Amino acid sequence: MPLLEVDNVSKRFGGIVALDGVSFDAEVGEIVGLIGPNGAGKTTAFNVITRLYTPDEGDVRFEGESLLRTAPSGVIRRGISRTFQNVELFRGMSVIDNVRVGAHARRGEQSTEDLLFYVNLHSLRYRPASELPYGTQKRVELARALASGPRLLLLDEPAGGLSHEEVNQLGTFIRRMRGDFDLTVLLVEHHMGLVMSVADRVHVLDFGKKIAGGTPAEVRSNKEVIEAYLGVPG
Repeated sequence: MPLLEVDNVSKRFGGIVALDGVSFDAEVGEIVGLIGPNGAGKTTAFNVITRLYTPDEGDVRFEGESLLRTAPSGVIRRGISRTFQNVELFRGMSVIDNVRVGAHARRGEQSTEDLLFYVNLHSLRYRPASELPYGTQKRVELARALASGPRLLLLDEPAGGLSHEEVNQLGTFIRRMRGDFDLTVLLVEHHMGLVMSVADRVHVLDFGKKIAGGTPAEVRSNKEVIEAYLGVPG
């Protein structure tokens, strides 16, 4: 049984269909990529999984049980944590206090201090988050997401705003983090090199529909995926 199952989910905002009968899953221990052009519905899918949005149709199951009866505040206690496309930190609070916010629903045994060492932020632990460079703020947000001891970690464009060298380091870090914390990872990302290098499987959305799914090699050679990204006529 997959850890996460998104089953025939649709979500509309007025006349805009953000998700249209989308289904995909993530097995325990996998790194799964969710990709697609801008406006494809990727972040909407994340927001449905984390209960910020309620789908109009379909179901989302975690460990075989529907999440639709779980309040947004209860998702983290179920074992799901996330980062955001635009860094969402308490900017006036210190690094360590931001991470402590994630620890309030801790399921694991990892201490806040240990996490800061893990993401190489311990020396900055008392600095206000607002004073840190963007890439460093992303590490603070990641430590906060890990602080709850999740089983499923959703990463929303973690490579955004990072340098080429930082992206390479991020790929290595995601793979190491998966093993060190016994995680399943769902990754939304526009940086195709990163996705294809770390993901076990990739699902592709376009205009709210799933158009492909499979291994990185299978997705990379899929005609519909090439057309969606390059605008090549069929």
